[in-house]
Amino acid sequence: MTHKSIVTLFAAALLSTNSFSQASQSAIAEDFKPSTLNQPGQEYPQVNSQGYARFRINAPKADSVKVSLGLGGRGGTKLTKGSDGFWTATTEGPMDEGFHYYNVTVDGGKFNDPGAQNFYGSVRWESGIEIPAHDQDFYALKDVPHGHVQQILFPSKSTSTSRRAFVYTPPGYEKDKSKKYPVLYLQHGWGEDETAWSNQGHANLIMDNLIAEGKIKPFIIVMTYGMTNEVKWGRIRDFKIDPFQTVLTGELIPYVDANFRTLANRDNRAMAGLSMGGMETKSITLNKPDVFGYYGLLSGGLYSPDDMKDKAKPKLVFISCGSKEKPDGVKQAVADLKGAGYNAVGYVSENTGHEFQTWRRSLHELAPLLFK
Repeated sequence: MTHKSIVTLFAAALLSTNSFSQASQSAIAEDFKPSTLNQPGQEYPQVNSQGYARFRINAPKADSVKVSLGLGGRGGTKLTKGSDGFWTATTEGPMDEGFHYYNVTVDGGKFNDPGAQNFYGSVRWESGIEIPAHDQDFYALKDVPHGHVQQILFPSKSTSTSRRAFVYTPPGYEKDKSKKYPVLYLQHGWGEDETAWSNQGHANLIMDNLIAEGKIKPFIIVMTYGMTNEVKWGRIRDFKIDPFQTVLTGELIPYVDANFRTLANRDNRAMAGLSMGGMETKSITLNKPDVFGYYGLLSGGLYSPDDMKDKAKPKLVFISCGSKEKPDGVKQAVADLKGAGYNAVGYVSENTGHEFQTWRRSLHELAPLLFK
């Protein structure tokens, strides 16, 4: 992936988080309920059955209040002040299903909504809102056996510190001490961190439900911070893969293999990532084809047959995106890979863009294909 294509990818990410439409508000259903991501006891923000969101902010001395939604907080709507000092507004149109970041601008200052929980994205802790999805059952919290997500600190000589990762172990891992598991190394996107796939993506619940349904072979997931040289928005071209590649393949993988019951070989090791995590996945899998046997790019670029020429052949190449991104590119890349003899699978998430509902669905599609 060239620097130009990387910049284009992230620019498209911002444009695709189209939170508002120009639809008339005259037909808005007044069945608003608090978002499931609200702070305990907080009534706002609220969402309705059509996907509209309503915000209410207490700022009696403010002159202007705006809510900005999506990656980077682009776009938004102005709130109107009431006589009680509360500012209120409803989005101009329904939002895409699933999770969205947002922040509040009060008189030019950027703040989080005190009514909502916070999630790390856009290189800061942002407020989060959940728009109920028609297919949300696959990541719902159910009465099934649950795996564990634990924090680990692993030594990193290359960065002269201990680095953090989160490890999902499937249900039953603690009971059968003789069983070993494959491992998926799953990367977050730009501006996020190693908490994203569990908190925003519900990766652990997706796994628990698939395992309970007998649809996948249980495996471990490892999620770590993908930045080694910090870069700001607009300077993504300055990111260098080599330091993180050293952390991942030279430090984290050996630590995981030494401290967890893993099947420590290429055929039982996968790497996938969303957005920038996909860029990292592509670079590292091509640089280290002897380390990973399964590749996944989730709104994170494309592979071509030329990329993998004269390299160890992957057992699976998975490429996905939202229908509001560039699905034709995904479809063509998969067709080209299949034509060249690769086991390639494409997936397009309907009616979503560069956002977590796309990536939740993508993981749900990818997981059953791994470690066959």
